[in-house]
Amino acid sequence: MLLDADDCQLVLIDYQTRLMPVIFENEIVIANAMRLARMARLMDVPIWGTAQNPDKLGQNLPEIQAAIDSAGGKTMAKMNFSAASDGLIEWLRPPVRKPSQGGNARSLPKHLQKPAEPEDEGRSMIVMAGCEAHVCLLQTALELLEEEFDVWVVTDACSSRSERNRDAAFDRLAGNGAELVTTEMVAFEWARTCEHPAFKELLSLVK
Repeated sequence: MLLDADDCQLVLIDYQTRLMPVIFENEIVIANAMRLARMARLMDVPIWGTAQNPDKLGQNLPEIQAAIDSAGGKTMAKMNFSAASDGLIEWLRPPVRKPSQGGNARSLPKHLQKPAEPEDEGRSMIVMAGCEAHVCLLQTALELLEEEFDVWVVTDACSSRSERNRDAAFDRLAGNGAELVTTEMVAFEWARTCEHPAFKELLSLVK
């Protein structure tokens, strides 16, 4: 299954000022997170951010937060390691729309009633990246999988304080059904064709 930009949302987990300096390969991780955010804006993919206990770990890096803000996204301050436990699922799923039948619709015979409109299930593909991979990213991803979202983890935009913990997170995520991808894989799957209007800009971001 390929990523579909029209069915995707991007979640950036905890790229925070007091955390990132101690993250393994932090410069690569930050650069790829920025690419993802810019790609999401180009492709009209909704983008969300989280910040774990920001009073202690600081806010997200200014450039990450600016990219989220410029795409019209929101950032959740959280205390649980899993953002899903602090309300991320409600952000990712639109409110359930009640079918509208009109004032006297219920009194009509069933064959005269309008068929109920299908519920808007929203975008079910969640592209995720962040830190630490073995804690907040992992726990959020596993809970989203339990909620039957399709989860895609962008490995080169994720890390932990140690390489061992990062790799253990990727093993566990793959074993639980998450798709492991890279930033370039996301770019080319969102575009699908070199004729896409945004392809040249996408290409300039990944080169």
